[in-house]
Amino acid sequence: MFIDVAMKKINGLISFFEEYREIGFLNALQTAKEIALKMEIDPKFPQRREYKRKKHFDEISNDTSSSVSQSEQESFRVYYFIYIVDQAITSLTTRFEQYQQYDNIFGFLFDSEKLLSLDDMTLKSCCKPLETSLKKDEQSDIDGNDLYVELKLLLHLLPKEKMSSIDILKFLKRVDCFPDTTIAYRIMLTIPVTVASAEISFSKLKILKSYLRSTMTQERLNGLALMTIERNLLDKVTYEYII
Repeated sequence: MFIDVAMKKINGLISFFEEYREIGFLNALQTAKEIALKMEIDPKFPQRREYKRKKHFDEISNDTSSSVSQSEQESFRVYYFIYIVDQAITSLTTRFEQYQQYDNIFGFLFDSEKLLSLDDMTLKSCCKPLETSLKKDEQSDIDGNDLYVELKLLLHLLPKEKMSSIDILKFLKRVDCFPDTTIAYRIMLTIPVTVASAEISFSKLKILKSYLRSTMTQERLNGLALMTIERNLLDKVTYEYII
């Protein structure tokens, strides 16, 4: 999974939900009625009891200003359908904002087309923020000026066809003379696109370190957790050879 691909998918999904919010209710209602008829259920919204507030003796009655109560269908659309769709849009938008930050930092490295479309000034202006984002305590993983020089040379060596970020990294490994560029691509490609793997890892901890195994050392816990997470790789290992 790549961040640029995930950004396109989530952006398209947000657009779908925004359109579905406006025009999707009637289609969803028709589908629900068909399902209800197949299940021999009367396809209608239940009638709600109308609550009336008791008026005080000195209160002036004003029937003309009383609001018209919503129908059951309209109430369901406003308080359930639109609410659920808005929740989905909000969650996806929040996730998209995180990807947008990655795009602002690593976006020019996503594929060869983006690299080739940049002029010298734009390319140099992209390398400096990347160096800053990878800096901690005055130590950085890359040097922005060296990265700029390497990328200028790399643009003349890359094939003409479009290459993804993983293809560019494989090309860099074969050439083996672009240290800062290789580090930048390795960091970008190891940024987690989803949090599913991390959630699975945390859920395994409770199974590994239970109340009956509370005295387990950290080294053993790390080993068991790694074996559980990488179980697909572990199945291919020959234990006799390791022993």
